[in-house]
Amino acid sequence: MAFETILYGVAADVATITLNRPEVRNGLSSAMRGEIRAAVARAGGEARALVLTGAGKAFCSGQDLGVGADLGAFDLEATLRDEYEPMLMAIYDCPIPTIAAVNGAAAGAGANLALACDVVIAARSAIFVQAFARIGLIPDAGGTWWLPRQVGFARAMGAALFAEPVSAEEAARWGMIWAAVPDEDFADEIARRARALAAGPTAAYARIKAALRASLGNGLAEQLALEARLQGEAGRTEDFPEGVRAFLEKRPARYRGR
Repeated sequence: MAFETILYGVAADVATITLNRPEVRNGLSSAMRGEIRAAVARAGGEARALVLTGAGKAFCSGQDLGVGADLGAFDLEATLRDEYEPMLMAIYDCPIPTIAAVNGAAAGAGANLALACDVVIAARSAIFVQAFARIGLIPDAGGTWWLPRQVGFARAMGAALFAEPVSAEEAARWGMIWAAVPDEDFADEIARRARALAAGPTAAYARIKAALRASLGNGLAEQLALEARLQGEAGRTEDFPEGVRAFLEKRPARYRGR
């Protein structure tokens, strides 16, 4: 598939998707949503880690409101159901670790696109804005699901109602993201983290994601049983004995993800 609104490439087992509409701050068009979904699916079969970032000064400004100027005819419900939901679930269900490299402003659905990834690392100059209430809407693209779980109910409500920018450093303090990195170190830090994940035990990573996500709805007994099952699966991979041998031999492990 040829991509027109994003850039896609794989190097050293790391796939990178770059939102590539800098003239509209990488606003999400229908075409871009479809291409992101396709690229994520492709990355899951071609790479061992995935980085999602934006071209230019912004990460993503959310829905491109310039697409379909007749907003009265714009079916928000159908767009969310038919385009946003498949894109977000592709990211959420991606079998490899995903990193949102937030290089600049992430607003509206763009903020929640970032939060769909497993790990969010932002440049210190980046901001996150749940901008929906500014135009008479509610947070979508998963925002009402991610935020309460990541930052707590009170902060999620304030972020949604006030629609004020949250700095990268504040987002890190809140627990919304993993880290805020000085702008001058951002590219190197993203590359370092992506390489580390790509070289790691990806079969275990997939089970870590499954276990942590299930914990949000499980009781303790259910979670302990799930841990036992998933740990048994991880223990039967080739990576487990390799990891133990590498530890005992004091050398880097050579994981194969199976």
